Amino acid sequence: MAALKGYQFGMGGISGTILCARQFQNSLAESSLEEIKRAIEGHDFLKDYYKVGESSIKSIDGRIAFQFSGLDRNIASIKSMGRILLCWVDEAEPVTETAWQTLIPTLREEGEGWRAELWVTWNPLRDNAPVERRFRFSNNEAIKRVEINWSDNPKFPKILNEARLDDLKNRPETYKHIWEGAYLTAIQGAYYQKEMLAAEQEGRIGRVARDPLMQMRAFWDIGGTGAKADATAIWIAQFVGREIRVLDYYEAQGQPLSEHIGWLRRNGYEKALMVLPHDGATKDRVHNVSFESALNDAGFETQVIPHQGAGAVKMRIEAVRRILPSVWFHEETTVLCIKN
Repeated sequence: MAALKGYQFGMGGISGTILCARQFQNSLAESSLEEIKRAIEGHDFLKDYYKVGESSIKSIDGRIAFQFSGLDRNIASIKSMGRILLCWVDEAEPVTETAWQTLIPTLREEGEGWRAELWVTWNPLRDNAPVERRFRFSNNEAIKRVEINWSDNPKFPKILNEARLDDLKNRPETYKHIWEGAYLTAIQGAYYQKEMLAAEQEGRIGRVARDPLMQMRAFWDIGGTGAKADATAIWIAQFVGREIRVLDYYEAQGQPLSEHIGWLRRNGYEKALMVLPHDGATKDRVHNVSFESALNDAGFETQVIPHQGAGAVKMRIEAVRRILPSVWFHEETTVLCIKN
């Protein structure tokens, strides 16, 4: 659809940018690039209009160019981007309210019979997400809403229908969320489902303020750098009285340490204490460098939690269950943590 809209703009003599955005995009592989390419390849008139490169899409007449950006890392550059004709935000559920506040004013182009458009697509997860409040529950008459489901696809694949029926029979607690567009109300297999439901009911998931007088801590779960490696996760927290305030959350799969450090610095966590698991002190076999030493060299203060020995996993789970009643979550920036 974005390729078609670009074609319509270009054939109408209108020049500008089609911006395809997601909240998290560390590389073009995580963007909508391939989806746009497939749409162009499926129609001869689009293939004749666009020049498709390995990492770029432009119209042959030079009027239309596609850009692919992650809102988490590039919102400042998007703010200064000129002449955006269409912005398509895909996988928009985790997009923060701050990102929407910055993005929407950039869509200011208009002309005779047309104006810049914002398209937003997402799979519903929680009813209080910024994307839900801004677009699904808005009274703005300029917003057009369409709900599309598997049942609206006349070519719905047999293999997917078999998977759907299997979920309906064997996993009814998540079926409506996965297949019918309902909000996720239960997390299948979650260790802390009961505790997180209590946090929501008790109002401990919402707006949480940072205390400027208290130390920041960054708690790490170290993943790997391969494409299929476990993700690296970082929780930013403060201990304020008897409260543990989780202020921010970061997760990235297959990224080098420099990427994680970049996120910490961009968000002002240079002075936070880096709390690492025991493998944070393990040195790389090739480069003889550990997470601990690399972070120290980058100017961060670190603390490594010693290995707890046999039964450590079970002990950690029970320890988290004990402290969760004291934890408060800043919802806007920790949504991925809350739902995982």
